[in-house]
Amino acid sequence: MDYIVFDLEWNQSDTGREVKEIPFEIIEIGAVKLNEEFRMKGKFHRLIKPEIYKELHYITRSLIHIKMEELVNEKSFPEVMEEFLDWCGDDYIFCTWGPIDLTELQRNMRFYQMPALSGGPIKFYDVQKLFSIGFEDRKTRRALEHAVDVLGIEKDIPFHRAFSDAYYTAKVLSRIEGPVLHNYSFDVFTTPKTKNDEVKAVFDNYMKYISREFNDKSEALSDREVVSMKCYLCRKNVKCKIGWFSANGKHYYGAGYCDIHGYIKAKIRMRKSENKKVYVVKTLKFISEEDFNVLDEKRTKLKP
Repeated sequence: MDYIVFDLEWNQSDTGREVKEIPFEIIEIGAVKLNEEFRMKGKFHRLIKPEIYKELHYITRSLIHIKMEELVNEKSFPEVMEEFLDWCGDDYIFCTWGPIDLTELQRNMRFYQMPALSGGPIKFYDVQKLFSIGFEDRKTRRALEHAVDVLGIEKDIPFHRAFSDAYYTAKVLSRIEGPVLHNYSFDVFTTPKTKNDEVKAVFDNYMKYISREFNDKSEALSDREVVSMKCYLCRKNVKCKIGWFSANGKHYYGAGYCDIHGYIKAKIRMRKSENKKVYVVKTLKFISEEDFNVLDEKRTKLKP
């Protein structure tokens, strides 16, 4: 399997009149292909002719130092995207700095009525997250140049162009230790369509469940799988200690106790899908008795 490390640059409306279906129009794709030993085996770089926003936004112009004249004779997005996918090959996983690029790539593809990359969530590596897990506090999200500095990577080409940022992201990825790579991510631009398509993934210290779509929040919360709390290590039902509660109607919390593995915290996040329905991202994580008491106190304060 190859690692396709890519980065995008995009333009947007400079008048405030954006096209709702494509607020960010991709004008550059840069990518590096790494083999299983994280050695470079290929490069990809293309500029793209804009079809939607014909003037460069001042932020785009100042950040990537490119002029519209350099783009007008380039190929269209569908042409470049087909070239990119051909270059990727048949066995690969996408890798990006942060989660945004893969979503916007698919949004641009949908605008041009291209076939979807996948029929459901796409497994990928968010190298920004992996850097935090491997070298910092697991939560903080840093700029790419910060990671390059921390790891002592040579800055031999400028930042803030699609290929150069893909190049440096690949350099950071090559420094990630093997166990950290178990912490892959899922892009949910395309949600699971059926119960059989739902995602259940166990990571080093938590479990994630991504549901199919529901018409509304009430329907989601009436689904048995959504509200269930099981120990993801021994797969047994846990004793419910804190029933589901919410302070804002978007995030729901609960907790249980496994006789073998201890207290487990459950969190439900309600998400809006691209077609205005809802889906659920649920995480389960083992916690200490002290953390359990903090959650119980939070629930108690919300009682009328």
